[in-house]
Amino acid sequence: MIRSFAFTTAGKLHTKDIDLFLMPTLLADTNLFLWVDLEKPTAEEWKEVLELIFHFHPLSIEDCVQVSPSPKVEEYSPKEGDLFTPYLFMVIHAVDYDRKDGCFATSELDFFLGKNFLVTYHAQPLRSVSTVEERAVNGTMGIARAPDRVAHSLLDNLVDNYKPALDELGLEIAELEQLALQKPDKHTLNKIFQIKKEVLHLRQIIGPQREVLARFAQGEFKLVRPKLVPYFRDVYDTLFHIGELAQTYTDSLTGILQVYLNMSSNQTGEVVKLLTLITVITTPLMMIGTWYGMNFKDMPELDYKHAYPIAGICMVLSTVATYLYFKMKKWF
Repeated sequence: MIRSFAFTTAGKLHTKDIDLFLMPTLLADTNLFLWVDLEKPTAEEWKEVLELIFHFHPLSIEDCVQVSPSPKVEEYSPKEGDLFTPYLFMVIHAVDYDRKDGCFATSELDFFLGKNFLVTYHAQPLRSVSTVEERAVNGTMGIARAPDRVAHSLLDNLVDNYKPALDELGLEIAELEQLALQKPDKHTLNKIFQIKKEVLHLRQIIGPQREVLARFAQGEFKLVRPKLVPYFRDVYDTLFHIGELAQTYTDSLTGILQVYLNMSSNQTGEVVKLLTLITVITTPLMMIGTWYGMNFKDMPELDYKHAYPIAGICMVLSTVATYLYFKMKKWF
């Protein structure tokens, strides 16, 4: 699917759903800028836009259409024989957390940012893109005054969408802490390791993206106007705080794992203690029973008329005495 918009420098929508053959003409108009959004495009669609209309560098096109595991930003300047104008190519990732599956889902978003154009590419619908498109078309907040402003709005929305995912993860960790205290079983242990793995995954996503946004926040790129650098810095700060929160979650999970291990150790200790008490309490029974179970001929007790009830009374009294002793010592 190809969605295209032409905006004036005042941020007003000029044209939408532009025919492909008209795009080069609109690109030549210095009073307009073009935003082309490719959502799950066919091979013919992305080749038409990326190769034949914008003539982007083959390496950036290859990185765009293939899945890139790490975020990055690269600046392309035309050399002899190149048909494209200077542009920035950026790979960034959106995230979503599903409590049912207990895992983060990542979605790649690619940018081609030029002086008077912005091309976005994503393999599936993204909430941040649809939100910014709606605001740009409606002329809200002057988003569509320039390509770098639209790029900032996309990044800002994408980073803001991390927060609901982190809130869901925070609730999951809080519930897991209660499970570790109340029901430290194998299922709880598996859940701890699963969520810890997902938090590590989140940190692996955030780390490289923070480095990418740091370059924008430092004003490294000429295609981003100086007056927008503080806005990119604000997005970087938000992502930095999200990274710190992810670190806090990692520490919390480490603490929960320690609580689980302590609770499991206590349960094991209680079981061992109970078995030990049973063994000690029944020791008089076993001693007396073993002694009289030998049945040697010269044992005088064998011929004694009341030997059996006396032995039984001795068993009961010794067992009760042992029980009362442990009760007094508050072993149970």
